[in-house]
Amino acid sequence: MPRSERSPLLLAGLLATAGIAHLAVPRPYDATIPRALPGSPRAWTYGSGVAELALAAGLAAPRTRKAAALATAAFFVGVFPANVKMAVDRLHRPTPVKAAAIARLPLQAPLVLWARNVARQADRAAARAAADSAIRTVSTTKGQS
Repeated sequence: MPRSERSPLLLAGLLATAGIAHLAVPRPYDATIPRALPGSPRAWTYGSGVAELALAAGLAAPRTRKAAALATAAFFVGVFPANVKMAVDRLHRPTPVKAAAIARLPLQAPLVLWARNVARQADRAAARAAADSAIRTVSTTKGQS
């Protein structure tokens, strides 16, 4: 499988793993939910997990890949405040914990770019499929003449 075909599946795997973790072990994620959000942190944690699983499913299916990839990019931007809160909350923790939380912040940008790239690849794949279909139609029509 070429690298470009693996990319959306790897991103889907990352999201599925995160989604399962949010649902199976929600407590650590509850603490990252900004207090300004309405409702309980647990509801946001579960909602995030469900969203990650839905995005993973959308990325895995070629027909929904572009929309899911764009939604994934938006999701990564949307959860950034939780990552900032986690880093701020861990500033007074031991150095390895603090370093891990702070190091996570700049990783959000490559995730957004990865999702955007998957959307672009899906666009190109759809254009190639349409062109191939048009060529087959023309070839079939010429063969019937």
